[in-house]
Amino acid sequence: MKRCALAVAFTSACGWPQRLPSDSSYGDGSGSSDSGTSTTTSSTSAAESTSTGGTSTGVADTTGDADDSVGFIQPPDGVSPAFECDQWKNDCPRGEKCMPWANDGGNAWNATKCTPLARDPNAPGEPCTVVDSGVSGIDDCEAFAMCWDVDPRTNMGVCIGFCMGSEANPVCEDPSAQCSITGAGVLIICLPFCDPLLQDCAEGSACYPDNDGFDCAPDASGEAGAAGDPCEYLNVCDPGLFCAEAPTVPGCRGLGCCMPFCDLSAPMCPLLTECVPWYDDGQAPPGFEDVGGCMEGA
Repeated sequence: MKRCALAVAFTSACGWPQRLPSDSSYGDGSGSSDSGTSTTTSSTSAAESTSTGGTSTGVADTTGDADDSVGFIQPPDGVSPAFECDQWKNDCPRGEKCMPWANDGGNAWNATKCTPLARDPNAPGEPCTVVDSGVSGIDDCEAFAMCWDVDPRTNMGVCIGFCMGSEANPVCEDPSAQCSITGAGVLIICLPFCDPLLQDCAEGSACYPDNDGFDCAPDASGEAGAAGDPCEYLNVCDPGLFCAEAPTVPGCRGLGCCMPFCDLSAPMCPLLTECVPWYDDGQAPPGFEDVGGCMEGA
């Protein structure tokens, strides 16, 4: 069983991943599912459903069928998210909070709305429960937080904090995390830093690229995700691998293919590729000077 995780549409070797579930309940995550990139429609993969039954969230009880195929994807070109409230300001009535949700009955966060604030809400890092599904927008986390990495069979996850400040100057209260703004601004969450060579994330997660750095995100590779496997989303690759653009991988038949990170100080790469520096000369953050990716050289 796979938990719901991150999945941003694949755009480049250094793009941010969001989850695309990849076991039999989610689709194979290999580019053959209905999930699309930023130029196609959102994921509509079939999923096994479970009833939430009663909840103890302290929010409105709107139980229903949970969707195992919860994921994060970019809206198609020309489609703008429906922002009913501002997550940066939480401009909702008293007793409510601004949350991302899926307003089309699908499996991807594509809008924001005001939802009930739990009577005794949980702080980031504490366990949480969602009502109905991981994309309902209704949970028992405090304001400026959401229930993350939700198990679709139990509707339980862990609270994760929103980015604070503004989109122009986002900050995270946790010094070990950085702000990840995805889904055209629908998701503004603080994710833990990580080292792609060490893969120092919690069990069930892996270290994937996020803008100019790397963050921990749930591993949605399932039975696929090995080196050379096709991919459309970065986190459908196994831990230690990333979704490289197809032209950089010999014989790749998808939009991208999973390839290993590599250590420039001791490079080892498969499939007739070489260890290419991840950062331009002088641009690597301290401690990341030896990070590379296995790709065809320039």
